[in-house]
Amino acid sequence: MSQRIAVPAEKVPALGQRALFEFDDQSLALFNVDGQLYAINDSCPHQGASLCGGKLEGRVIQCCAHGLRFNLASGYLLNSTSLKVACYPVEVVGEQTFIVIASEESAP
Repeated sequence: MSQRIAVPAEKVPALGQRALFEFDDQSLALFNVDGQLYAINDSCPHQGASLCGGKLEGRVIQCCAHGLRFNLASGYLLNSTSLKVACYPVEVVGEQTFIVIASEESAP
């Protein structure tokens, strides 16, 4: 089971931009790269630094704190599968954007 979280229109980033979106007790970073929306947990899995303000190069975000670089599409640390930031599918239905969060039970 998963839940679809509606993103307020003002939080949907414009082309080439990013936005921080908070719901419940989570902070998510939303990125618009070449018209494709990506959503990741805003907390770096290394030591919890915010990823939203990091250096963005294509689909790669670099953590401001220690320079770790993550692929926005997969969540994985570049050139590794040992460290991963949570990433979430983004759906656009008409004018509404949703982030899809898998419940703990259905997560792999």
